[in-house]
Amino acid sequence: MRKLSLASTAVIIGVSVYFAWAWGMDGMRTLTSNSYGLDDVWRSQFIFAIGSLFSLGPVGLIKLAAFFGAVKLAVACVCGIHVVDRLRALAFGRADSEWLEGGLILVVVISIMSIGPAVWSHSGDLLREITIQLALAAIATALCLLERSAAFSEPTPVGVTELAATPRGAPWYSPFR
Repeated sequence: MRKLSLASTAVIIGVSVYFAWAWGMDGMRTLTSNSYGLDDVWRSQFIFAIGSLFSLGPVGLIKLAAFFGAVKLAVACVCGIHVVDRLRALAFGRADSEWLEGGLILVVVISIMSIGPAVWSHSGDLLREITIQLALAAIATALCLLERSAAFSEPTPVGVTELAATPRGAPWYSPFR
């Protein structure tokens, strides 16, 4: 199981670095653009598709594009923080992957929303990019779940029970001892 954890840690760090870089650049490009990234038709097709679904006007499209840019930047920050946490865990202990899982769930949701407009516009390059991001997020989430299940299945040391801090015969939960 140790080989699985080393390999999964390397894959999770790699996926986190990818999303920190790729989505960070995309979020910064969106938020620093004059039109919040709507001038790049290839990358903003899902904004226009969602906008037409909700009958958004020009101001609504700009607000929606700014929202997705901010979400992408937030996911990139979460992935960057997780990389630092993983590097800290290599020296001091265990990494917490719950934040990364939340960020990857956002990646999955945004990627699924982006696949429809990519298919409808027959854009193979955009579909390939979104599918790769969706697959990377799914693999990293699965590996985080495997790590968490392996941490729960680790045996407890000999002589230590779950009730080691309670007196003998006390119920397992007693707030008024």
